[in-house]
Formats: sequence, C-alpha cells, structure tokens
Amino acid sequence: MTDVAGKRVLITGGASGIGCMLAEQLAARGAAIVVWDIDSDGLDAITSKLRDQGHEAHSYQCDLSDRRAIAATAAAMRDADLHVDVLINNAGIVSGDFLLDLTDEHIERTFAVNTMALFWTTREFLPGMINNGAGHIVTIASAAGFAGTAKMVDYSASKFAAVGFDDALRVELKSMGTPVTTTVVCPFYIDTGMFHGVKTRFSWLLPILDADYAVTRIADAIQRNRHRLIMPRMVMSVFLMRLFPVAVQDAMMKFLGVTTSMEDFVGREPH
Repeated sequence: MTDVAGKRVLITGGASGIGCMLAEQLAARGAAIVVWDIDSDGLDAITSKLRDQGHEAHSYQCDLSDRRAIAATAAAMRDADLHVDVLINNAGIVSGDFLLDLTDEHIERTFAVNTMALFWTTREFLPGMINNGAGHIVTIASAAGFAGTAKMVDYSASKFAAVGFDDALRVELKSMGTPVTTTVVCPFYIDTGMFHGVKTRFSWLLPILDADYAVTRIADAIQRNRHRLIMPRMVMSVFLMRLFPVAVQDAMMKFLGVTTSMEDFVGREPH
C-alpha cells in the first residue's frame, strides 16, 4: 500500500482537468500537494483552494516541454527542502489533427510534454526516492497507448512510448532491487474538456469516462500499488485483438467506433 497521508505528491499538469482533480482528491486523503503547470492562473486557483481547505500545497510554474525548465524547477524544490514521495506524471497535450495537417512544432511539443517530460521528471526525483527507501512513480498514459486512432498519430505514438516507459522502468527498478513502485494509467476518453467533441458508438461498452469516477479509480490504484489501471475493462480487449490479423483488428476497431471517435474533436479552449 502507498498511504498518501503525510506524503508529498507532485502532480505535473495539475492546474486543470484530471491533474487538478487528483490534487484535490489526494489532499483530502492527507497528502501534501505540489503542482506544476504552465498555467499560472490555474496554479494560483488550485493552490489557494487547497490551502483554504487546510491542506499543505505548493505550486511552480513550469513548461513541461522544456528540459531545462524541469531541471530548474526541481532544483528550486530541493532548495525549498520539498522532497517528493509520489510523482504523478500527468501533464499531456493533444493536437487532434491529421498527420499532414500538423506543424513540426505540434509534433515536437506533443512528444516533449507527453513523453520526454517523463524521463526528465523521473530522473530528477527517482534518486531521492531510492535514498529515502520508498517512492511511487505514476504515469498517466492512455488507451491510445494500446491502439491507434485517426487524427491522433502524434498523440497515440507519444502514449505508446509512455506505456513502454512505465513497463521498462518497472522491470528495471525491480532488477535493481529498489523500493520504488510504478503505476501506469490507461483510460479511454475522460470528460474533462481536453477531448471535447469525441464520441463513442456504444456508450454502455466504451463510455466516455466520468471525471470524478476516473480520478477516484486513479487515486485508489496509487494507494493500492496497482501496477496498471486500464479503464473501462473493454480496453483490455485490445491485447486480444492484436492476436488477430491486422485487417480483422481494424474492422473490430471500426465497428466499436474507435477509429472515428475523433471526427468531431474540438478540444479544450486555449487559456
């Protein structure tokens, strides 16, 4: 069990969406919260809310696409004597367009935030966890890390990498005999605004996940030391689909409506 009560939890991308809700939920469970985000207004809002509720909360403005900014922010935390017990790599962005319509900058930023930031934050805080004899690294990936979807080539590829990052890191930490736990979270679309406009063909089978439900499941998975959380369960069928010929797999994904789920994507309004 990873009892978050009395532990310090760092959440990247914590000024809105799932990150912000996780901050509130874990604070309610007794955790001290540190939030990183590029959105300074959102940071002020969540930090003030948590402090008003009597929780310990800190925030740092940080561009998660910038390796140097991550290093500088981590150094600032160490200078403030703020160690990290649980690192939740939650920051993520989505372009939601066809590959040939994406700019070079769109693609590079998607990988910088969704993939490369995992490496930089983990390398900053893993040594301290090992020295302290405990720690937990959480990767918020996606069901798109198991199956590709039209208009998500960059996003899906970045999340495939995130799943691989967690998978290899878990094995590596075990082989090293370290006491650090890992959890990867792979949800279908969550109703937070980030994927506004997406649709599902069979809502009873592949529902757009309620944000409160998803956050509670994630918080529970962290506390129970679950190595992998996939939701809803139907997403696990992707593993079985890969045993079939590609044409059969593609037909099944089209039937389920996954292939066309991004047709009406709008996304979150920019800050």
